Amino acid sequence: MSTTWDARLTALQAHGRLPSVVAGVLQGGELVWTGTVGGSLGDRYRIGSITKTITAVAVLQLRDEGRLALDDPIGSVVPETGYAAASVRELLAHTSGMQSEPVGSWWERSPGVGFATLVAANDGSGAALPPGEFHYSNLGYALLGELVARLRGESWWEVVSARVLAPLGMHRTSYADDAPAAQGWSVDHFAGTLTPEPHHDTVAMAPAGQLWSTVEDLARLGRFLATGHPDVLDVATLREMAAPTSPSYGLGLWLGDVGGRRWVGHPGSMPGFQAGLFVDPASGDGVVALAAATTGLDSRRLPQLLLGEGPAPAAEPWVPTTAVPRLAREVLGLWFWGNTALELRWHQETLQLRGLASGEVTDVFEPHGDSFVGTAGYHRGETLHVVRGDDGVVDHLECATFVYTRAPYAPTLSRRPASR
Repeated sequence: MSTTWDARLTALQAHGRLPSVVAGVLQGGELVWTGTVGGSLGDRYRIGSITKTITAVAVLQLRDEGRLALDDPIGSVVPETGYAAASVRELLAHTSGMQSEPVGSWWERSPGVGFATLVAANDGSGAALPPGEFHYSNLGYALLGELVARLRGESWWEVVSARVLAPLGMHRTSYADDAPAAQGWSVDHFAGTLTPEPHHDTVAMAPAGQLWSTVEDLARLGRFLATGHPDVLDVATLREMAAPTSPSYGLGLWLGDVGGRRWVGHPGSMPGFQAGLFVDPASGDGVVALAAATTGLDSRRLPQLLLGEGPAPAAEPWVPTTAVPRLAREVLGLWFWGNTALELRWHQETLQLRGLASGEVTDVFEPHGDSFVGTAGYHRGETLHVVRGDDGVVDHLECATFVYTRAPYAPTLSRRPASR
């Protein structure tokens, strides 16, 4: 099976254009395979919202100790919040109705603020829905983290370190990007080049998505979600967390049915990173993946993508672009053939024409002087001419009477696109 998993991981990396990805497979709660494309298994990656599951465990520990009830209002511990009436259960389940994100600058790409600043800026007026409906809220988990800190008399990080991570043996899970750690990247959609993403400390929002971890540590978390741990939570409480509060969520856990099995866990993302951890509690089977890319990893489909039936798709690893030729840079982006939207990407030293609706590659071109020559697709062997205006700026493209313009049916062109 390891060969199949390697092939599936390569296909996943290529399809998502992931600068690096590391992954693992659990069987019966044990990590039986690890793999990587472009990365190092020992590096820490940011796990984003998988942090929420760890925060939820810390909340359920307090409940099991009798320190709170899930139907208690958050205001009983954090009275200054504008969402004081929201219950602990609603915050865990994302059913409080509060907005998804805190007001202010985008917290994932901005330096974090302290809790007093956060709560003052979010007075309750930003509620998006009535209580009871599922509406994912990062802000809600900031409030839960503050609840944990106040009831324990320690910071949220000190609590989860001592009461969740240490007993589970997750010693390589850290608050920040302690070395060795992967750099997070954003991939330019058209050029395939990389831009480094910031690794900000999110401060008051940390309980929603701050942590960094490794494949082995997340495998330990996965095993715990399947079997429990006497020093963390017992199985009965974990089953309560996995009981649906909405079709796809429990209490700090995403739920999904794949291949006739119920999977529990959580996806995660932060600028430069995506992650996913899902296990089948009945068997202890599971999958974990960590990627250094802002987008491109379909985290919630990991059980299907890595463990699915059938042959592994054939793929060559994707390699980020280091340089784009000048002429190619000028023509990258959105184009129209009549009203049909297409895009031109630079990929593996070629220019690819893709249908925007289907995402399929229709033609491939290679540079040839001041033009491009088709090497695959309908236009194979034909020349893609770059037509410039009097000012020298690219105006449109022509290939075998096909005209590609930057706007649908551009009125400056009298000729009509040919039909295939």
